[in-house]
Amino acid sequence: MKIYKFSKENGKKVEKYQSHLATYVKMIQTNGAATIGYMYIEGEGTVGYHKAPIPQLFIVVEGEGWVTGEDQKRISIKSGEAALWKKGEWHTSGSETGMTAIVIQSEELHPETFMERKPHA
Repeated sequence: MKIYKFSKENGKKVEKYQSHLATYVKMIQTNGAATIGYMYIEGEGTVGYHKAPIPQLFIVVEGEGWVTGEDQKRISIKSGEAALWKKGEWHTSGSETGMTAIVIQSEELHPETFMERKPHA
């Protein structure tokens, strides 16, 4: 499992189109099919341990919680961060207080092209 940051500090100021106080953080670009969804995990909620059918990018947009990879070690994650699970990787996620995420699934996920990786233990 890899954790990425997409906070405003990792973006670029939008200067075109007479923009003002706007920042854009490019996260993914795919040539193939992709599905994009929104995941709401309520307080004390979890998404059970399962295998990723294809690469999955879990982008936290509100709240905080935890994610695991195959080792089932909980890694804290919060708004402005994203977890990437590779195809076939077992994983789970949850939150004590509630967390909302955008989930992108595609065979062509390469967030390292656009986002800085967050180190974790």
